[in-house]
Amino acid sequence: MSSAPLEQSRTHPPVPRPRTGSPALDGVGSRLTEVIPAPVSVRPTPGVRYLLTAGTTIRTSDDPAALAVGEHLADLLRPATGHPLPVATLAADDTPPADTVTLLLEPATEPAPATEPDGGYRLDVTAEQVVIRAATATGLFYGVQTLRQLLPAEIESTTVAPGPWEVPGGQIVDAPRFAYRGAMLDVSRHFFEMPDVLRFVDQLARYKLNHLHLHLTDDQGWRIAIASWPRLAEIGGATEVDGGTGGYYTQADYRTIVEYAAARRITVVPEIDLPGHTNAALSAYGELAPDGVAPAPYTGTEVGFSSVAVASERTYDFVDDVLGELAALTPGPYLHIGGDEAFKLDATDYGTVMNRVQRIVAAKSKTVVGWHQLAPAEHVPGRVLQYWGTTTSDENVASAVRQGARVIMSPGNRTYLDMKYTDATTLGQDWAGLIDVRTAYDWDPGTYLDGVPAESVLGVEAPLWTETIRTVAEIEFMTYPRLVAVAELAWSPATTHDWDNFRLRLAAHSPRWTHANIHFHPSPEIPWPPTQ
Repeated sequence: MSSAPLEQSRTHPPVPRPRTGSPALDGVGSRLTEVIPAPVSVRPTPGVRYLLTAGTTIRTSDDPAALAVGEHLADLLRPATGHPLPVATLAADDTPPADTVTLLLEPATEPAPATEPDGGYRLDVTAEQVVIRAATATGLFYGVQTLRQLLPAEIESTTVAPGPWEVPGGQIVDAPRFAYRGAMLDVSRHFFEMPDVLRFVDQLARYKLNHLHLHLTDDQGWRIAIASWPRLAEIGGATEVDGGTGGYYTQADYRTIVEYAAARRITVVPEIDLPGHTNAALSAYGELAPDGVAPAPYTGTEVGFSSVAVASERTYDFVDDVLGELAALTPGPYLHIGGDEAFKLDATDYGTVMNRVQRIVAAKSKTVVGWHQLAPAEHVPGRVLQYWGTTTSDENVASAVRQGARVIMSPGNRTYLDMKYTDATTLGQDWAGLIDVRTAYDWDPGTYLDGVPAESVLGVEAPLWTETIRTVAEIEFMTYPRLVAVAELAWSPATTHDWDNFRLRLAAHSPRWTHANIHFHPSPEIPWPPTQ
């Protein structure tokens, strides 16, 4: 797969990087200041380098979770370096030998404040070794993602590259600002096979995102097999936008996605969209429709025209069965129940169905997540509202927060990855406005929405709806580089927020994407390095 950034590479050629003032021009040591998301603190040690060699070994604490992170690190580094990089554990009283990369489960000596207690790490680089310390294996994993950015861009190559594999000396102390840092992939409008989803997971992991929201059901397609209602996938999954053949995940496929994501410290958040966006389900089981008649499959892109039968107990049998099977397949705490654009229901009927659905989720020992239109429904302890509005004020959301709800920030005019970059972008939509990289970056999730204090913000998510997206290359083009901007907002302290600095650091990452065969939009806002 080529990393050529689709049609936009012809519309907007890369802008040469400035000759001065960019940290990307300052040699090996500059990589320490190019890390994305920006760490809590960075202390370079000028003139010091660690050289990864054919004799380098990886050592970890004597713990299975730490050992798994060590194996992950070796898997990342072996293809480009060609080095064996054996992985072994250390006894508690052992001293790591020279020429090692060591992953230690122990509290960092300079812990950083964090809302996610297990996310912090400390990374030290000397001439003799690299040591990553963290209280948990999750922290070690995030330290590994930083370490890969400290190596040359060629480390992302899938074939052996010449090196040298130098790491700049210094110390990084880091921890996330928000506990929830995610992206959503809509697999309902257009279906994406399991390997495509796994590739997307890898791209979330490299920038320390930790939640994958899968929009599994909509009017155009039902994408998860449910044993107790088999026609949902067999019939409801057989269509997509523009009349394609669609598809669905077997429960084994879904488990594979969940396990693959978990190994990369990513929690899958499955969404069953209710009570609207249900045409695919209704086409499979007409008994769920208000008139009891199965509608024709839908392959368009309109919204708001479908609804389940609110007064039918069969509807709640369906919801209970579907959410029960999905809860059993999903080890993470969240079930997303949609709740948006139910235009066929009045407020009373909407409240009736969503109140019952929320109680069903709670009965499965899961936490309710819903789009912010769910706010007026009854409060269920712990519930989470996902705000996708385009204004900075929503009294219904603020009221729900006063009752104890938390909020995931996904403002449509800031985080929606399906919005066009500019008028010239051939993919995507523009109903929420045009979203260039600066627009995606220049806002603060902790202060964005009136009546929602920072402590009520669970985190940030960037959704990608796929009405116009059909291929992996198109997913990546709309995702990169805007998802990287959102990742920094979700992870980094607000005090590090600086557009001028971010655009320079972002520019330095494009060679990494090229070596990793990731498509991206070469935004003219960013001083990209000249192509080779």
